[in-house]
Amino acid sequence: MTNDGTGAGAGEAPPSALLDLVGLLDLERIDRDIFRGQSRSAVVPRVFGGQVAAQALVAAFRTVPDDRLAHSLHAYFLRPGDPDAPIVYTVDRIRDGRSFTTRRVVAVQHGQPIFHLSASFQTGEDGLEHQEPMPAAPDPETLPNSTDLLPRHAHLFSDPGVAGRLAEARAAVDLRYVTEPPYATAGRPREPRSQVWFRTAGKLDGDLDRPVLHLCLAAYVSDMSLLEPVLLAHGRGGWTVGDVVGASLDHAMWFHRPFRVDEWLLYDQSSPTSQAGRGLGHGRIFTADGRLAITVMQEGVVRVPRG
Repeated sequence: MTNDGTGAGAGEAPPSALLDLVGLLDLERIDRDIFRGQSRSAVVPRVFGGQVAAQALVAAFRTVPDDRLAHSLHAYFLRPGDPDAPIVYTVDRIRDGRSFTTRRVVAVQHGQPIFHLSASFQTGEDGLEHQEPMPAAPDPETLPNSTDLLPRHAHLFSDPGVAGRLAEARAAVDLRYVTEPPYATAGRPREPRSQVWFRTAGKLDGDLDRPVLHLCLAAYVSDMSLLEPVLLAHGRGGWTVGDVVGASLDHAMWFHRPFRVDEWLLYDQSSPTSQAGRGLGHGRIFTADGRLAITVMQEGVVRVPRG
C-alpha cells in the first residue's frame, strides 16, 4: 500500500483515530459469555449501527475456537442505542460442530435488547469456486477523501456542524466515493447504484494484524453507506440534508474470501426495491485485485418527513 498522507504506511504507528476504533472493539469480559462495550460520540443521538454489529461479532468470536472464522451473520436492530451508556453483550453457544460453530448474541442497554445477531463460523476448507466479476471502478488514489469532500458540501446540510462531526466519526476509515454522494445531488433522481472505495486510515501491523479484526472492522464499515442507493433513486439527500428520516432494520453479511481491511476494498452497492417506508440495499465488497470478499444485504426505514 502506498502512503499518500491519508494513513500510516508499513512500519508506522496507526493514527489515533484508528487505534481508538480498535480499542472500541476490545470488549471487557465480565463473565464467561458476557461482555461489555462502550460507545464513541455519535453524529446523531444514537449508537452507530456498524459499531453494535462489529462489537457483537467480537463478542461471538471470543467464544469460538481460534481455527474458525465467521462466514455469515444475520442481525436485527431492535432499538436505538444510547451512546452515553455501556452495552452488554450476552452470547449463547448454540452449536459446536466438527466444521461449523453457531453463536447468538443479544446486546442490552437499560434492561432492554437493542440488537440481536446470529453468526456462523467455519474451519478452513477447500471447495468449488466461482464468482461474479468485479465491476469497473477508477483508481481510489484519484478520488477525494472525506476530508476533501465534506467541506465542499457543508452548505447543503441542515445542521452546519454535521460536516465536522461526520468527518471526525469517519476519521478511522478512508472512504472515497466513485460518484457523488446523495447529499451532493439532492433533488436529482439517479440510478440506484453507488460505489465507494474504503480502507482503514493506517496499517494493521503486529498485534493488530489478526483476521478477526479485519472481519469486525469490515462489519463496522459495511453499515456506513449501504442504503444510499435508495436515496439516489428518489433524488433524496439523506439525513444530513433532512429530506428523509431512517434507520437500519436488519443486516446480513457473507464472508467469502480472505481480505485485508487496511488495503483498498471496493464496495459496490445497489437498491433493487423500496416500498412501504422501507428500502433494500445490496452490496458486494471486492479486493483491489478483483476477488469477491463479502456480500452484504440490509433493509432500513426510509421515510419522507411529515410536513
